[in-house]
Amino acid sequence: MVLVVAIVVIALLVVANALGWIDLSNKGSSSGSGGGIAGIGDEVFHPTRHETQLELDRQTILPAPAPLAGDGDKGVYGGRINIDLDEKRR
Repeated sequence: MVLVVAIVVIALLVVANALGWIDLSNKGSSSGSGGGIAGIGDEVFHPTRHETQLELDRQTILPAPAPLAGDGDKGVYGGRINIDLDEKRR
């Protein structure tokens, strides 16, 4: 009986994914986002919350700071970029 229920649940998930009701694709490249089982529940029952959490995770990862206009070339055109984070700002 348990095996039949598991097969039915898996079949429903496959059909729901194929019809676009849920999206089981990996949107985040980092593991651990979404909170495990709670993340799966949010993805199925609260997709807006799940999408918002993924976007928040993407926005909290900070890129390297862009060079300022007065910083000079910094070797960009030579194929090498050197950004010193310890240098004091002017």
